[in-house]
Amino acid sequence: MAVQQNKVSRSKRDMRRSHRKIKNVAITEDQLTGNITRRHHLDPEGYYRGTKLIDTTSPAAAEEESE
Repeated sequence: MAVQQNKVSRSKRDMRRSHRKIKNVAITEDQLTGNITRRHHLDPEGYYRGTKLIDTTSPAAAEEESE
C-alpha cells in the first residue's frame, strides 16, 4: 500500500485541486424562439440556432391534429 513519506502542505494540496473549480456555463438566446439555452445544445422545443431539428410534439397530440 502506498504511504506518503512527508505531509503535503495545504498549498500543494490546493494547487493540485485548482482545476476542479466550477466553471461558468456559456448560455445564449435563440434568435427565433427567444429561449435561453446552453451553447451547442438544443432548446426544449427542438430548435438549434433557429432551425427546428426535432419534432417535440407528443404522440397523443400528433394523433389529435391528424383527426
